[in-house]
Amino acid sequence: MKVNVKKLRGGAQLPVYGSAYAAGADLYACIDGEITVGAGETAVIPTGIALELPTGFAGLIYARSGLATKKGLAPANKVGVVDCDYRGEVKVALHNHSLTPQKIEAGERIAQLVITPYITADFEECATLSETVRGAGGFGSTGQK
Repeated sequence: MKVNVKKLRGGAQLPVYGSAYAAGADLYACIDGEITVGAGETAVIPTGIALELPTGFAGLIYARSGLATKKGLAPANKVGVVDCDYRGEVKVALHNHSLTPQKIEAGERIAQLVITPYITADFEECATLSETVRGAGGFGSTGQK
């Protein structure tokens, strides 16, 4: 699948897959110098790119496992969503879950982008829903006896 990517400024890098079968392509920090994210704080990190995703597809922005486990940095919203009609700069809101300030360097890999198809539902109001064994049980209700 071809995805058009526009570099918005110098230093921007195209997303890159780390291996032949990687589901996510790395996104890079497009910043001057470095940014320090304080303990328990969130910083919005620009990537310097805009995407043209095909209709019916979305870009999901996930944490990079190395950055999350080594530095405690992961997307503040857990999973970011880039809609196919969005043409602005892709930015990543990184939250520092660690107890110490963490630095992001220019060109550092900050998140991964997974492109996936989606279904747009036609929501219809109704008076009743079909019955199931589970019913309305939620939040740990399955598997209990």
